[in-house]
Amino acid sequence: MRVSTSWMAQQSVSSMLDGQASLSDLQNRISSGKRINQPSDDPVGAARALELGHMDADVAQYQRNITSANARLGLEDQALSTTSDALTRVRTLVLQGINGTQTDQTRADIAAELSQIRTQLMGLANGKDGNGDYLFAGNRTGGQPFSAQGGAVVYNGDDGQRMVAAGPGMQVATGDPGSAVFMNIPTGNGTFQVSSGASNTGTAVAGTISVADRTQWDDGNYTIAFTSATAYEVRDASNNVVSSGTYADDGNAVVAFRGVQVGISGTPAAGDSFSVGPSGKQDIFSTLDNIIGALKTTGGGPAMKNALNAQFSNLDQAIDTVTQTRAAIGGRMNALDQQQSLNGDLSLQYQGALSDVQDLDYYDAISKLNLQNTALQAAQMTYTKVQGSTLFDYLK
Repeated sequence: MRVSTSWMAQQSVSSMLDGQASLSDLQNRISSGKRINQPSDDPVGAARALELGHMDADVAQYQRNITSANARLGLEDQALSTTSDALTRVRTLVLQGINGTQTDQTRADIAAELSQIRTQLMGLANGKDGNGDYLFAGNRTGGQPFSAQGGAVVYNGDDGQRMVAAGPGMQVATGDPGSAVFMNIPTGNGTFQVSSGASNTGTAVAGTISVADRTQWDDGNYTIAFTSATAYEVRDASNNVVSSGTYADDGNAVVAFRGVQVGISGTPAAGDSFSVGPSGKQDIFSTLDNIIGALKTTGGGPAMKNALNAQFSNLDQAIDTVTQTRAAIGGRMNALDQQQSLNGDLSLQYQGALSDVQDLDYYDAISKLNLQNTALQAAQMTYTKVQGSTLFDYLK
């Protein structure tokens, strides 16, 4: 086989170019710290690295969602904490107002303070988060949820809840609609409610109401009618007598029927009555309006006390609703904190797996770099020898 000088030179040049290319590739890997800088370096590893990168990016987004959700829930809880304090103050004022020692003037002063609290509650119900979105508007966060129309408060939001993804398959509500928190509050004790007859002339006042046996209560409408100062009948909506008994104003008088109990004090007149029916729904603002209206009743008396007692029960339901909502918020925030910790662990795992796939082994790379550099130098020296060789060297 004949080997020409030009062929030897070409082979030497090719060898040097290959060595330079390998050396450049190693230098790029060492500079970037990555074993895979382009898909051709390792197609399978590149695909796996891309998948792990997307998974880690998803976890990072979940963490941002959790931070945002915790901030919004924290603001909602703060607003409801202030709401709870305000309602507790209302409760105290109602107890003061129902006291027989109060005068028309002092009750008017209490009503004035309650009006200020109502304004405060309106502001809290229209509170915003850090992004300027309304906290209690449901999904309609861009518009003011509560407005006054004809003396009443109207809810303009919806019943939805904004949700965020906190983890794979985990959705968490970042708020509660104002309809559930401020508007649709159960009346009475949540099972039934009591109201006094408008034409009552005696001093009887309905007090504590309770459920002794929920299975016996049929959600019907009944009337406790006093046939005399010491006797009563309970009639259903068809005017049928379902119960009757004697009454004595001993401070512990209770009218019981259909599994429910109504405490009554004072002296009723013949023909006085109390209506008993299933609980309905009433907003916080109407409860306050009714309390304020009752306190402004001239002279006070049994009618005012009956009205305040009825609204007192409604007020307790409002306080319970706010408390339950805050408990739900606390549960969500706890779940978010736990998921945040889990996401942090997942992120570390993904980053570790990604490092195993694409990060460079510097010890191995530097060893190869030295070998490649030596090989390139050898190729260059060989090329120099070949290029310097001529026929005259052999003819000397």
